[in-house]
Amino acid sequence: MSTAPHLYSLYQQLLDQSLIMLRHASEGQWDELIACEMEYVRAVQKLAEATQDLDPSSSVQEQLRPVLRAILDNETEVKRLLQARMDELSKLVGQSSMQKSVLTAYGKQGGHVLVPQESRDTPTN
Repeated sequence: MSTAPHLYSLYQQLLDQSLIMLRHASEGQWDELIACEMEYVRAVQKLAEATQDLDPSSSVQEQLRPVLRAILDNETEVKRLLQARMDELSKLVGQSSMQKSVLTAYGKQGGHVLVPQESRDTPTN
């Protein structure tokens, strides 16, 4: 088997998988993104094994460069979307913790409403 078509095929499979992951991340389909992550990892491992003992020519490298650039760009965008999601979840967790603290503080009052008492120094009419 010729090296160039085989390598190009492996890179193309990786690009296809990265596009699927990017679509899931862009659409907020986080469970689907996680589910297809293992397939992406397998594609990376398969590519790494295939290229371990290869030294592709400069022309093959030049052909693969745009595909690799697209894969890296997709991965960067997925990471950016994941970070935005993590920030959103962190904010929600913070709000939840604050609500719990408020409820705990009010719960310790035992249902009593605290109102300021009049000062004893103030003359009453």
